[in-house]
Amino acid sequence: MKSHNIFRTNLKKKCTAAALGLVMVFTLGAGSAFADSKMDTVITKTLGTSYKTGGTSTAGFDCSGFTKYVFKSVGLTLPRTSKAQFSVGTAVSKSNLRSGDLVFFNTLGSGVSHVGIYVGNGKFAQSSSSRGVTITSMSNSYWANRYVGAKRVMSTTAYQAVAYD
Repeated sequence: MKSHNIFRTNLKKKCTAAALGLVMVFTLGAGSAFADSKMDTVITKTLGTSYKTGGTSTAGFDCSGFTKYVFKSVGLTLPRTSKAQFSVGTAVSKSNLRSGDLVFFNTLGSGVSHVGIYVGNGKFAQSSSSRGVTITSMSNSYWANRYVGAKRVMSTTAYQAVAYD
């Protein structure tokens, strides 16, 4: 009976990840420079991964563990925490965001406490405590009201190599 429950749980995770992957393909496929890039491939493979405080692997991610993992997977280095990630790169306005930019939010009432990766079309990839790794609209009222800013941490050369189709 125990192995049947494990199988059902694993099947459920795979179906959820596949469904989220399809959503991402349809969401990002039209008009996004991010579709089919190396970074997109890494993000797609992590969709549906559960949230885990302090998590830095596909066994579970917290927000900055997720961004660090994605960037490391494409050969780029980020600091570990959202606050430390906010201290690197160049500030970029919301109207000038491009795929691969880090987007930051204040979810705890004081300063930067959440980070995600902008994926184009007003959406970002993140590991949220309630839904795990997902693609979320930045215009969602929860996130729109908590937006702090964005940082460009990739050079144009790195962007063309890993985040541009």
